[in-house]
Amino acid sequence: MPASPTFQLTGVLASAMLLIAAVACQKQNTTPTPTSTQTVQGLAALPLSAAAPADNPTNPAKVDLGRALFWDPVLSGGRDVSCATCHHPAVGYADGIDLAIGENGQGFGTTRRFRTPNTIPFGQRNSSTVLNSAFNGLTTNGAVDPALAPMFWDSRAQSLETQALRPVITLEEMRGHQYAELAAPDSVVARLRAIPAYAALFRTAFAEATPLTAANVGKALACFERTLIATDSPFDQYMRGTTSALTAQQVQGLQAFVQSGCANCHSGPMLSDYQLHVMGVADNSKNATSDTGANGTYAFRTPSLRNVALTAPYMHSGTLRTLNDVLNFYDNGRNTANPHVSTAQRDPQFPGRVNNEQAIIAFLNSLTATTYDRTVPATVPSGLAVGGNIR
Repeated sequence: MPASPTFQLTGVLASAMLLIAAVACQKQNTTPTPTSTQTVQGLAALPLSAAAPADNPTNPAKVDLGRALFWDPVLSGGRDVSCATCHHPAVGYADGIDLAIGENGQGFGTTRRFRTPNTIPFGQRNSSTVLNSAFNGLTTNGAVDPALAPMFWDSRAQSLETQALRPVITLEEMRGHQYAELAAPDSVVARLRAIPAYAALFRTAFAEATPLTAANVGKALACFERTLIATDSPFDQYMRGTTSALTAQQVQGLQAFVQSGCANCHSGPMLSDYQLHVMGVADNSKNATSDTGANGTYAFRTPSLRNVALTAPYMHSGTLRTLNDVLNFYDNGRNTANPHVSTAQRDPQFPGRVNNEQAIIAFLNSLTATTYDRTVPATVPSGLAVGGNIR
């Protein structure tokens, strides 16, 4: 039976209203739900939350304990270095210098130096940010098991829980000469057990017969670090559908980033494929010997580019001061910067040619998020200087 003229008119008006609403929605560039995130040459927005491993579910008590431990120099041999010394929110949760100065250091950022006398070497490599490290290993192929997430420049450790304890046993980072490497975890636990406030915090966080253990120190630190995520960068907003989140130059930079081959390795939500590559980056002259990377191959893991504008200097050796320097390095298709690595050894995905460098830098700036935890506690349970000797 044919519809009446009135019914037909009503249908036309309804269709028109839907069309107008759709156009208006496009003009407002409203952000769709994360499920509608697009991908561009394997790039994608970050998830809005980070997964925890099955044996270390996050709870507020663990996070509070982990925050206290992160800022407390009681974990270091000389009681002068905390995790926050080299991973400070004021410099994107990195340290702002080429090679870390841990034990026996004084000052913050570019003013940090060794006290005299000194027998502690520089850290072997540039300090990576812990911001968004909860997403390490996340690629375009899907979710990563947080218990298997690769850590460090050579991927020698898996999971934040494992990574968190490595600085405690490393001479130049937090251990110093106060005790031997194998004795470091038990020595730190003994210190913490002597502080009533820590004994109480561990009892609240871990419902176990013996809650204060080295393993639980690592678990608490990991729970806190999983809260240090930043998922609201202009790039994330753009990839979720807000096309106005990037400027015209940043969109050009995104295109140039892909066309130059940068996205071959800097892919996925973290802009890293989490693979090892030989690039021929120069050694840092502060190291006594050449850094041979993973398994002596001069291969290093692709770093994430998240918040990269906040974390200069760059590369595993910290030898490239600016993003311009990094792009100039990749634009050189002739020779490597390391005499121990020949051009033939260099990874075949090395770009060799970079187009529109300034636009790419503008795009890299769009990877900077603004909303993340920058809180510095007023005190720590040990009563030591918050963050260590950083003043």
